[in-house]
Amino acid sequence: MGVTGRAALLAALGSVPLGVWAPGWTGVLAVNASVAVACACDFALAAPVRRLGLTRSGDTSVRLGEAADVTLTVTNPTGRPLRAQLRDAWPPSSWQPGTEGPASRHLLTIPAGERRRVTTRLRPTRRGDRQADRVTIRSYGPLRLFARQGTHRVPWTVRVLPPFTSRRHLPSKLTRLRELDGRTSLLTRGEGTEFDSLREYVPGDDTRSIDWRATARHTSVAVRTWRPERDRHILLVLDTGRTSAGRVGDVPRLDASMDAALLLAALASRAGDRVGMLAYDRRVRALVQGRSARDVLPSLVDAMATLEPELVETNARGLTATALRTAPRRSLIVLLTTLDAAPMEEGLLPVLGRLTQRHTVLVASVADPNIARMATARGSVDAVYEAAAAAQAQSERRRTADQLRRHGVTVVDAPPDELAPALADAYLALKSAGRL
Repeated sequence: MGVTGRAALLAALGSVPLGVWAPGWTGVLAVNASVAVACACDFALAAPVRRLGLTRSGDTSVRLGEAADVTLTVTNPTGRPLRAQLRDAWPPSSWQPGTEGPASRHLLTIPAGERRRVTTRLRPTRRGDRQADRVTIRSYGPLRLFARQGTHRVPWTVRVLPPFTSRRHLPSKLTRLRELDGRTSLLTRGEGTEFDSLREYVPGDDTRSIDWRATARHTSVAVRTWRPERDRHILLVLDTGRTSAGRVGDVPRLDASMDAALLLAALASRAGDRVGMLAYDRRVRALVQGRSARDVLPSLVDAMATLEPELVETNARGLTATALRTAPRRSLIVLLTTLDAAPMEEGLLPVLGRLTQRHTVLVASVADPNIARMATARGSVDAVYEAAAAAQAQSERRRTADQLRRHGVTVVDAPPDELAPALADAYLALKSAGRL
């Protein structure tokens, strides 16, 4: 309502004639009384907030970096029209910095007995569950001189899943997998391979693969082709102890490890292998096992969504014992942890023999690219000291990796952007060598 309309209403409510000023206290009191009456009428005409009905619908999960839409349906069962401002409150990490205000506030006009929908768009900045807080509604009268305000609890949870940025590497790794699977010409033989088919010999084939019995029955030389065995067991072990909390670039080490684990899980499930996951520090934080090839990736993503690094030292003995119980059959144990000398020498190395005795073990670790840059720094005293410290850190990591390899462990040490494809390549190399 405009200024003219408000002035007309004030005049109609019994104030002094429009445009006439009554001198002295009498005129002041008359005007104040008129304003009070107008505010009271405006308050009385505002729709009550507590009688409104609110329900939610929309997205229940979203990948980190993407948007989720949550719709709020507001029903006005009263006999008065609702003119309101609405604030749909969520935790601060549900928004990009500086966007919470415009995204969470809405203007509403709902006639009596009708309903309207408003949509809040979330853009979470962290993994995990984001739960809706209070919905605050401020209901105005027709003059907007006075308002009623109240809050409603309308529960809703949006689970923010890992982004799985390494998915872009999956097509190239699947191409390599098809080569190993005998869909293109490839000869491989090892403990983990099985007979696939016969084909005609071509120059360059390994003569040890010639099938002499089949050759005797045909007019040409026949060779056997082999393919990696399927239905192997793979257990992904995520170390969620304090070392996983360190940030490398823009993300914690744990997030980079999870991204690499997801790529390996997607690749291994396509290869026909069974994939499980264990997250551990001093107790089990997450466990996924017994899932079908179709369900394993969604189950892993859902379980990883709420994982956070724990600021405690990982119990290596407990981790080893839990991994052995989780994987009773011979499996590939993929341990995503640190290669730092102190936690490795005091924790994993003394108990590593229990794992390598029964399983094939692969250790993957996130390397800090800043260390490599520091190692090449020159030009000042500080830069030389930084280069010396970086060289020492690199030497310790190489020494730790060499110790693991002497125990028969395959080691992958790569920066965050390269860890996922490097881990997938290591898995394919083990599969082609028949070591699974």
